[in-house]
Amino acid sequence: MTAFPQPTPQPTPPPTPPPTPQPAPPPNPQPTTPNPQPTTPNPQPTTPNPEPNILGNFASIVGLLGTALFFTGWIYRWSYFYYFQLEVMTLDLPVESFFIVPIQVFLADPWTILKSLLALLLTALAIYHTLWVFDIVNRKISAIVNWTIIRFSSSARVTRISWFYHPLMSWQQFNINRFNSIKLVRSLVNEIIIVSLVLVMLFWSARYQGIADARGDAGENSSLPAVALIAKQDNIALGRKLDDPTLRLAPKGFKAIGDAGLFADLSKRDYTDINNPKEPRVWRLLLERGNWIYLFPALTTEQQKDPKARPPVMAIQQSQSGDQLLIISPEPSKPSK
Repeated sequence: MTAFPQPTPQPTPPPTPPPTPQPAPPPNPQPTTPNPQPTTPNPQPTTPNPEPNILGNFASIVGLLGTALFFTGWIYRWSYFYYFQLEVMTLDLPVESFFIVPIQVFLADPWTILKSLLALLLTALAIYHTLWVFDIVNRKISAIVNWTIIRFSSSARVTRISWFYHPLMSWQQFNINRFNSIKLVRSLVNEIIIVSLVLVMLFWSARYQGIADARGDAGENSSLPAVALIAKQDNIALGRKLDDPTLRLAPKGFKAIGDAGLFADLSKRDYTDINNPKEPRVWRLLLERGNWIYLFPALTTEQQKDPKARPPVMAIQQSQSGDQLLIISPEPSKPSK
């Protein structure tokens, strides 16, 4: 038998390494375009701001200032004449005088100016603290009310009543601040507080100054003019006869209504003897209005020491026939030596 040659084994080739990944070619560059500018939105039409109403604001300020001046002048006149037991409502005083009187209340002298500035500062502090306390109280009350409603609405008995629970919750969640009317009411309350405190300051300032000026005008160093009223014997109940200065006028043919003792007290005292250095008597003209003359004897130095002392005031009707003589002088006559 013929022997066939055995095939020689072929060497196995070494494993080929995996191909290394080639870097990807760079992408085709896109043509560069300039960065577009951000487009601005079309401006919306804006509502122009309303121009300030200067004339309206000025008119409001003038109105408030005029009201404050008139109120101050009226209180000053009321307290001044009330010191002499006269009602300002019964006097025919010009209206424009009430707007000028506040100058005397606030700018009479340096001490008065200082007191006015102090009163203004205290009023501003009172307004600030009052509004602050009012805001705190308002928030406390709102918190208490909301807490009470929440606690009441969360109770089991209320939740079982649907027809009552839902309206209650809706009322509790209702935001009342959304309505401008509520803001208007709050602003109105704040303005009422401010105006009330300002009026209180004006009232007490005018009243104090009116009483102080009345007390000063009732003394011997009064700024009111001294007067001498000469009339017929039948037209005046007090005084002396001109032909005999030592003889008192006897009130014959007169009748008294009310407290006749007042007339007796006046007639017993000598109110016209200025020659007595111990007790000089000077008459002052308080007011001349509506055909009436208001006179009063000045208080002496001893009488001025009493804070409750007030002079008697006599109202004498002016004569239309020319039989009266009214002498007005800045200083009384000098006693004869």
